Amino acid sequence: MTQVAQTDAWIERFAGLSRLEPAVKDLLLARSRILTVPSGTVVFGPGKSPENMLFLLDGTVRVQQVSDTGREIVLYRINAGESCVLTTACLLAYDDYSAEGIAETDVQAAAVPRDVFDELVAQSKSFRSFVFAAFSKRITDLFLMVDEVAFQRVDVRLAQKLIALSGGADSIETTHQKLSVELGTAREVISRQLQEFQRRGWIAQSRGTVTLLDRAQLENLADKNI
Repeated sequence: MTQVAQTDAWIERFAGLSRLEPAVKDLLLARSRILTVPSGTVVFGPGKSPENMLFLLDGTVRVQQVSDTGREIVLYRINAGESCVLTTACLLAYDDYSAEGIAETDVQAAAVPRDVFDELVAQSKSFRSFVFAAFSKRITDLFLMVDEVAFQRVDVRLAQKLIALSGGADSIETTHQKLSVELGTAREVISRQLQEFQRRGWIAQSRGTVTLLDRAQLENLADKNI
């Protein structure tokens, strides 16, 4: 990580922080650092203890769990204007990380030291409310993800993911392995399902690319609530 010039306005990018008392804002600005992280950097990983609370200003961080056998699943992403629930949990519990965070893009973040975080959680009701509101929302999102992995059909989830990743375009740069990580299933399962979509004429595949040929059929499948 590389420290860059302090950005006095970074607090205003977070709705909850912008409503803090002036004294709390002053403390955050005085004690925080602005860090830049290049794409592909492992921001944190299992067995490491968080030294800072990170508030993402720009970029995206992917948080994923890796099993002992090497199987991966994406838990969530941290986008600009968000904080990391796993870091919050580890700071509150004085525990080490159990998952890894990887910068998917170049990232800029405000780093607030652990001692400042502890002080504000203990003494500032407004800061504490901000922390636990963000924590609660992300926990709810994680429960929804667990529900999808455990109970929803893979073909429905894959159709939903392809539509989401396309962003309205016809082509997606991805691989079977990346899609399996996103959906928390085996690569072979994704490969079989993509082959079935291709047999139906819904998609076409080439190396590193999936092209959507019949978006309407994919959307119809994605809309099913199983």
